[in-house]
Amino acid sequence: MTFNWPISIYYEDTDAGGVVYHSNYLNFFERARTEWLKSLAINQTELLKQDIAFVVKHADIDFRIAARFEQSLSVRSTLTQLKKASMVFHQQLIDEQDNVYCEASITVACIALSKMRPKGIPQSIVQEFNRAR
Repeated sequence: MTFNWPISIYYEDTDAGGVVYHSNYLNFFERARTEWLKSLAINQTELLKQDIAFVVKHADIDFRIAARFEQSLSVRSTLTQLKKASMVFHQQLIDEQDNVYCEASITVACIALSKMRPKGIPQSIVQEFNRAR
């Protein structure tokens, strides 16, 4: 199960040398996961109203090639594990030739926001991801 989302590198994403600042790769990956949920008609605002939130629990990131100002790239996201209260995504920032600029394994936990404690992923979300497989 894979989802692709285009990313344009803006000046604000870079340092003085025009190279993407390291923490912005995590922003790109976050945006891609959010867009994936939106494409599955999963509304995060509605989830928040139900005291449900997704938080990054762990990130293992590998910087390979420096992305630069004005590049057009893509984030390829793959759901590799779907557990009761967490999901693991493998994400890559790639160009049109599939060169990998950065890749990460991101564990996202589902929590009851008011308690900041783990909570089972709603069945409707599990069904959407399973249907997308």
